[in-house]
Amino acid sequence: MERNPRYDVLFEPVQIGPKVAPNRFYQVPHASGMTNANPRVRAAFRGMKAEGGWGVVSTGACSVHPSSDDSPFPFATLWDDADIRAHVAMTDAVHEHGALAAVELWHGGAAAVNRTSRDAPLSPSGVPWMATHVGFMSSARPKVMDQGDIRDLIRWHAEAAKRAESAGFDILYVYAGMGYLPYQFLLSSCNKRTDAYGGNARNRVRLVEELIDAVREATQGRCAVALRISLQELRSMPSDNAESEGHEIIGLLKDAPDLFDVKMDYSTTDCSPSRFSPEGSHEPIVDFVKTVTDKPVVGVGRFTSPDTMVGMVKRGVLDLIGGARPSIADPFLPKKIAEGREDEIRECIGCNICISSWHDGVWVRCTQNPTAGEEWRRGWHPENVKQDAAGSALVIGGGPSGLEAALTLARRGFTVSVAERARDFGGRLLWESGLPGLRQWSRVVDYRLGQLRRMPNVSLYAESDLSASEAVEFGADHIVVATGAKWTKILCGANEIPGGMLDGPTVYTPDDLAAGSQIEGPVAVFDFDNYYMGSAVALALAAQNLDTTYITTAGAPAAWGIMTNEQPQVSQAFREAGVRYRTLEIVQAFDGRTLSLQQIFSGEHRDIAVRSVVIVGQRAGNTDLYDALKAEAPQQSVVLTGDANAPGAIAHAVYQGHKTARDLGRAAESIDVRRDFPLVPDMSRLEAAE
Repeated sequence: MERNPRYDVLFEPVQIGPKVAPNRFYQVPHASGMTNANPRVRAAFRGMKAEGGWGVVSTGACSVHPSSDDSPFPFATLWDDADIRAHVAMTDAVHEHGALAAVELWHGGAAAVNRTSRDAPLSPSGVPWMATHVGFMSSARPKVMDQGDIRDLIRWHAEAAKRAESAGFDILYVYAGMGYLPYQFLLSSCNKRTDAYGGNARNRVRLVEELIDAVREATQGRCAVALRISLQELRSMPSDNAESEGHEIIGLLKDAPDLFDVKMDYSTTDCSPSRFSPEGSHEPIVDFVKTVTDKPVVGVGRFTSPDTMVGMVKRGVLDLIGGARPSIADPFLPKKIAEGREDEIRECIGCNICISSWHDGVWVRCTQNPTAGEEWRRGWHPENVKQDAAGSALVIGGGPSGLEAALTLARRGFTVSVAERARDFGGRLLWESGLPGLRQWSRVVDYRLGQLRRMPNVSLYAESDLSASEAVEFGADHIVVATGAKWTKILCGANEIPGGMLDGPTVYTPDDLAAGSQIEGPVAVFDFDNYYMGSAVALALAAQNLDTTYITTAGAPAAWGIMTNEQPQVSQAFREAGVRYRTLEIVQAFDGRTLSLQQIFSGEHRDIAVRSVVIVGQRAGNTDLYDALKAEAPQQSVVLTGDANAPGAIAHAVYQGHKTARDLGRAAESIDVRRDFPLVPDMSRLEAAE
């Protein structure tokens, strides 16, 4: 197919200092969980985006010195020449497909507490960067930087820039955002200095200017220099010289870098989940930058619509369309637009499972793209599946896992039939995507159904509730059972281990709500699942004008949502919706009018008056059909996958479905899972330097 001409502007080249980006698609720096210890995994992950048409592909944070140590979170390093070879693998993979490679030179300052290096954190004035996420908390407080520390910081950036050029990078970043050290100098709340680096805005930008100059001079102008800057706080601050401090600081820096990469200050707003922020949510903060500088500007906003992207360019908001989460969900998003296949884009749903992966310290995961992070280890390509199979497969269950399994099986060459007992395909998402804020999650189903419906070797059968004997009689060579899971009424004790059951005519689970049960208020939602479901159910009930109380065993609502940037915004949504919440409590009993609670640590008993209780705790896989098949047809090839096999997040279900389909019919010894390891430095180079 030919490209729609209204998208031509997205494929224009953009001059960035001495370099030229081949198009306007720019994968901005984002964490991948892949460090220098995983060079092949990282190179394949980033290289896949270049293959998919992203004109610039960037690293995540790359530390310039051991005094910027983000342990236990994974980060890259350019501390000495021994690091160069690991990065060459990535730049080679990116350059192979004609893209530019960018590196985010990074010093965390007070926000990186140096758990491994044990260096004292650095800051302009000794002001700590306080965190609400336990992974970032520390009792270590930063030292006030003296003139020697400032000179060292500039030197570290210059030395890292030289190593970056040796590694093949085209664009070198100075990172003045997200609470990191250069940004701390820009903020008057962190910078209390009285020397040439503190005080008025002119002085506070001095360090950033000197870092940009040092990076440029280190490579003698051969590499482009980008400035990544957060503007949320700066734009909110008044200025005597401009519309805001953000305007003033961009004005002072307008000619310094070759590119401005503009963003928000906090992860919860910079990478806000789709539950709470629409596509393009950054625009009200960053829209002024191009009115102040003539340098190209890149920004993000979970862009998945090419029409929105074109609008950003034509309205003068951005020159380059930044992508982090959308580039993970679909590395081939630019190529699909270029080839007139925009209806095949695997759109980011904004669930932020990718961000939770970094918080967990592991390689990036994605609900929409189960191949993310597995490009090298398992050899999985997001678009191309080796056609190595024949025969037929029956997939029972048309939810996220079943649809992903069916799609991958069909791409392998199987003749695939999908049987779904409900009238519509989608499984759990048929109801969940209707909960407050979760509409974007329906893209998981929409994408897969859209692909399946155009494949000649796929048949979809709705309202087909098969028994074990009927499934066997269907005659498929393989049967994949993806029958999902059900919520239970199991409670948990003070040790938060599930046990015991609460039942009664007004005790419900999310499955009951999905089936249309009418809830009488006041209602209590007891959540020890601690992800999105409990809070989403509470907000849905409040939207029905029911008096709603949310109860959790954790210390905050949607406690695991701190991993996905949801938890702070859930608390705000509760306040706006009038949902009361109680923490660190368990449910002990309910008689239809009084709910008996116990405080986990003190054992204190408390009663509240409610008429209904919704339990959001433990799920159990629906394995009845699988068990019957194994009993009735022991010779039949049958595999259990998705939530039926092991209940989890949608990302887990999709991954299981994908892996099941990749491995079906293959001998275990033929499934190659490679193990990455660090690259040995080029010792001859090191010895020559000595």
